[in-house]
Amino acid sequence: MGFDFSAIPWIGALASLIAGSATTIGALGIFLMPKKNEKLEDALMSFAAGVMLAAAFFGLILAGIDAAKGIGFSDIHGVSFVIFGIVTGALFVWSLNRFVPHEHFETGTRSPTDALRFKRIWLFVIAIAIHNFPEGMAVGVGFAGNNMSNGISLAFGIALQNIPEGFAVAVALFAVGYSRTFSFLIATLTGLLEPLGGVVGVLSLGIGQTFYPIVLGFAGGAMLFIISDEIIPETHRKGHPSIATFSLITGFVVMMFFDVLFG
Repeated sequence: MGFDFSAIPWIGALASLIAGSATTIGALGIFLMPKKNEKLEDALMSFAAGVMLAAAFFGLILAGIDAAKGIGFSDIHGVSFVIFGIVTGALFVWSLNRFVPHEHFETGTRSPTDALRFKRIWLFVIAIAIHNFPEGMAVGVGFAGNNMSNGISLAFGIALQNIPEGFAVAVALFAVGYSRTFSFLIATLTGLLEPLGGVVGVLSLGIGQTFYPIVLGFAGGAMLFIISDEIIPETHRKGHPSIATFSLITGFVVMMFFDVLFG
């Protein structure tokens, strides 16, 4: 009995679930972190921002431009679609930041400064969760073309990239006072949008490919807004700008390594 190739797209949905679950591996690192202090908090937050900056650029924006070219768009049209996605993503998070009540981000009675820090971190977590959707979609589209080897390699690469991303989410939450267990659980949950994106990629191969560059740009723009508007000001607020800067660079190069080597 031969292999049923009609099952390959749904294998892609399962592969996107496995890739998304890799965030759990990275999130486990939170249980190895030492006791917090202000310098460590800024370093961890900046490292997380660096990871997301590299993911936005290499894993989303450049990938969106390449995807547009692969579909057949010209250079000018392809980059325009991605730019539209970036601007839309940034405006979406700006709107979320402006109109969502701050109380949703607070835990207990906190000062206005603490409330702002918590709001910033939750926006950061939301942006990371959003970016997992197009990653899962990429895996689903890869398998939907009945190309098993391409789909497997793509899922494997995204899974490896998700390891530092899971760690970044966990340390960001830990840095503002959440417990290790809670930080681990939320980091794990951010990976659940990946299999959802995988299913969408499987079900809408033709339509999905057309809008895929915009979706990638949207996720990249959302993360760029959070990093610039929320995270960098927060990590420079307490007088540790050099530590924060070099930590961001460290996170960037670590994620760049994963994206280039396994992307």
